[in-house]
Amino acid sequence: MVTALAAGAVLYYLQVYGYYQPIPATAPGAELRLTSVASGQPEPILADSFEGIDAETSPLRYRGCFHTPMSLALLTETYRVYATPTPLIAPGWFECFDASQIGAALETGEAVAFLSEENIRPGVDRVVAIYPDGRAYAWNQINDSLEE
Repeated sequence: MVTALAAGAVLYYLQVYGYYQPIPATAPGAELRLTSVASGQPEPILADSFEGIDAETSPLRYRGCFHTPMSLALLTETYRVYATPTPLIAPGWFECFDASQIGAALETGEAVAFLSEENIRPGVDRVVAIYPDGRAYAWNQINDSLEE
């Protein structure tokens, strides 16, 4: 019984804390970009106050929270809106990212989701949700090419 409890505790720790690492916005693969409507290519956007986490064990563990001074009107005219955003739940200790709140805001139109980068890893897109006040959240999610 003790061995099972210890193994369970270790497994829990590894899943929730062990593999995640804080990342700066300038880390390779963590740059804050959105895909341009005109060029179809990801372009850097203005951002500050970035907090991010990622893990090498899965491409879906990336999460980021930041602020952008760019207006939502400018963003929707310049960058590709993402049709099927599904924010993935972050570990409870990463307090700035609340997937259920972000998802609800996307459903009501309070926030708008943009394609950051298509196939950032094979079958995985990076998505960014932005609120009118500049709050922004980024995550990776499986795209249709992987589901096929």
